[in-house]
Amino acid sequence: MDKKWDNPITKELFKAVLELKSVDETKRFFRDLLTEEEIIEFAKRWRAAQLLAKEVSYSQIERETGLSSTTVARVSRWLNRGTGGYKLVLQRLSSHHHNSFPDGKGLR
Repeated sequence: MDKKWDNPITKELFKAVLELKSVDETKRFFRDLLTEEEIIEFAKRWRAAQLLAKEVSYSQIERETGLSSTTVARVSRWLNRGTGGYKLVLQRLSSHHHNSFPDGKGLR
């Protein structure tokens, strides 16, 4: 596994994220850190991971999120054979009974 991304600078970023205490704080931090488009893209990938974990079809995920089939496949690959990050957070959210989209609507 290529670990160019795992370095002292990124470690500082991860430590900063761990300091966030609420959704509002997290929203403010990420809005300062990222462009609106980057936030939306990351949210779409996270939504794809949630849907893939529920065994929703690629085509339905593409329709709901607007992601390309290549990106959905990439998210699936990381969900199933990555470092376990997606599964860790999905499991924790599931144990807290959170539902990201209680109305059943996606990101569009």
